[in-house]
Amino acid sequence: MRVPFVKMHGLGNDFVVLDARAEPLPAITTALASALADRKTGIGCDQLIVMERSDIADFRMRIFNSDGGEVESCGNAARAVGLLHGAPARIETLGGLIEASPAAAGIAVDMGEPRFEWDQIPLAYAMDTHAMPVGWERLDLPTAVNVGNPHIIFFVADCDAVELDRLGPEIEHDPLFPERINVNVAAVTARDAIRLRVWERGAGLTRACGTGACATAIGAMRRGLTDRAVTVTLPGGPLRIEWTAANRIVMTGPATESFRGSFDSAAFGA
Repeated sequence: MRVPFVKMHGLGNDFVVLDARAEPLPAITTALASALADRKTGIGCDQLIVMERSDIADFRMRIFNSDGGEVESCGNAARAVGLLHGAPARIETLGGLIEASPAAAGIAVDMGEPRFEWDQIPLAYAMDTHAMPVGWERLDLPTAVNVGNPHIIFFVADCDAVELDRLGPEIEHDPLFPERINVNVAAVTARDAIRLRVWERGAGLTRACGTGACATAIGAMRRGLTDRAVTVTLPGGPLRIEWTAANRIVMTGPATESFRGSFDSAAFGA
């Protein structure tokens, strides 16, 4: 069985997108997702994205990180499937309903409302998520936000100086985080500007993370470090994040189709 795919990216955070809305696909297992994501023996991507039919939205988006694990939300992927859909859409995800629509600067995504309670992140035990009394070496007093998936944010003077490739996996797998965690290091450079690097749960260092940009912006706004609309610049480029008066997070940025192809499902054990 040959399965068509679309290779896409959002600011360098790349995806293999499979569309199961019209034609059935082989069952997406951890092994299949990780095999397709492999950059040497598969197609290669940070995340495998599957578009499916939904009873409560225009379609459902499933997200598998490069380690094969299924996760709740991905802001860059939401822009990618929004581009493929080609019209305003309500999208069902494990992290909740989101909305994507064409915008002058690409695709605007309403990511929903931020969550701050310790058991909504989730953490292993109760603590203040505004300034958490924990630390890893020189990274301390982070804030935690769930924006459909869990994030911890450290505000630092220079995000490039942090050994995120070393500390990221240690923090991700800390017992404090029963569902693991996405790790963000951010430098606020102006009332409307943040520089950000992200260690993504199950994927590692990434050129861009849409939910990381959302969580970091909300964390900075919550601490009074920025205004309610900011540009978050990641290694792959900028995203515009707004926290509206209605308590919604709106992310706006580009999405790009790279190429299309197909693969033999039997070659990947499907």
